[in-house]
Amino acid sequence: MALLCVHCIYSLKRQQSREVLVGLLFLVFPFIPASNLFFRVGFVVAERVLYMPSLGYCILLSHGLGRLCSCLGRWGSANQVWLSREALFRSGIHTLPHNAKVHYNYANFLKDTGRHPEAIHHYNIALRLYPRHASALNNLGTLTSDPQEAERFYRKALDINPQHNRALFNLGNLLKTQGQDSEAELLLKNSIRFGPHFSDAYSSLASLYAQQKRITEAKAVYVKGLELCPENSDLHNNYGVFLVDTGEGALAAAHYQQAVSLRPNHYVAMVNLGRLLRSYNDNEQAESWYQRALSVSRCVDVLSPLGALYYNTGRFEEALQVYREAVLLQPSSSDLGLALAQVLAISGRSSEAEKTTRDILLREPSCIECYRLLSAVSSKRGEHTQALEFLDRALQQEPSDPSVRAELLFSRGNQLREMDRLQQAFESYSEAVQINPDQSQAWMNMGGIKHIKGEYAAARAFYEKALKLSPGSKLLKENLDKLDRLERRSKGSV
Repeated sequence: MALLCVHCIYSLKRQQSREVLVGLLFLVFPFIPASNLFFRVGFVVAERVLYMPSLGYCILLSHGLGRLCSCLGRWGSANQVWLSREALFRSGIHTLPHNAKVHYNYANFLKDTGRHPEAIHHYNIALRLYPRHASALNNLGTLTSDPQEAERFYRKALDINPQHNRALFNLGNLLKTQGQDSEAELLLKNSIRFGPHFSDAYSSLASLYAQQKRITEAKAVYVKGLELCPENSDLHNNYGVFLVDTGEGALAAAHYQQAVSLRPNHYVAMVNLGRLLRSYNDNEQAESWYQRALSVSRCVDVLSPLGALYYNTGRFEEALQVYREAVLLQPSSSDLGLALAQVLAISGRSSEAEKTTRDILLREPSCIECYRLLSAVSSKRGEHTQALEFLDRALQQEPSDPSVRAELLFSRGNQLREMDRLQQAFESYSEAVQINPDQSQAWMNMGGIKHIKGEYAAARAFYEKALKLSPGSKLLKENLDKLDRLERRSKGSV
């Protein structure tokens, strides 16, 4: 290493010597023929004779300035103002503390870098210096967590400048979340009118129409937006989501791909394309897009669908690895914790699954899926009483989705049947089919209970209802055949 450093120093000095030598050669030798030193020339020395010597002079001058700057650099310091954008903005504030624009620009920098409290401080200074700064008011609104305060800032900005398309957009979005659709629509339309190349406004207005089931108008807004903003990747991605929701998945794929083409690190579009391919059971291509998204960002939004793909295709060890990473990134997420617990349970790690699920319940005691999973773990161990208790606790949470309640009642009936409490099991199945009459398995189990009790006519009625829902069920047909034989036998004995 030392020899290398010595060689570098020697090479540098040799290069500097060459610069001096070349400069001197150009300065002296071209001037000799016209110098009258060695022989007399018959013309007056003119500026053309100095062309080549001037080149040598320039070489020597630049070399000398370089050496001078090098020396000064050892003794002085560089201008700190130009070291970074922040240093430049802070210098501006120090030099012009009463200039609103300087504070506004620095506040924008702070907002973009996530330093929101400092940004708010400088926006307020800008407004104190220039109260009619509409953009500062608008940006303050975006940083305010209180919706009423944000609305006040946006409206004040629009009082100053009614054509401020960003303030129109922000206020429109805010009112959309509050259900004030009519005013929100008008504001978003004006945002587009005063900023025809503002792509976010098209997406927001189209999503408002989609929420209102105004599908034709929503599509027209997206198409118009893409005509004026064809290079906007987010608009292509959002239109793709809209197309999937309206059943035009094949067209959506092209827009997801266009979004990625325009912005190669658009991992959201990659994930959306992966989900679309998953819906077509093209798991291999879906995984490749998820992996590509993961190479851009190892965030939960990418890890979660990849984990689901692995889980649903039976690749439990890979799913486990992915969900563990996701939970490390968002340890407070109950959904991720529950997904991890489900993978742990199905891969035979029941103790760890139970611990993970109980940890979620400490944070969220009303987690119905947690009780359901604990019930499944207990049932697998043969602990049917414990499994039944967990199902009862899940039902006590009074799930708002009727289908969830029906499934819980069906599972409860299964546990009671395992415990040979047949009448209670029948009643639980009966409640389930009252909520969801399409539960073929519940009808079949009710028929089975009546079958065991010797109530053959009732058993046949339940079996036949189940068979209408699952006409291809071999088990149901076998049960009906058994029932026929028993009925014939009983009639023969009579």
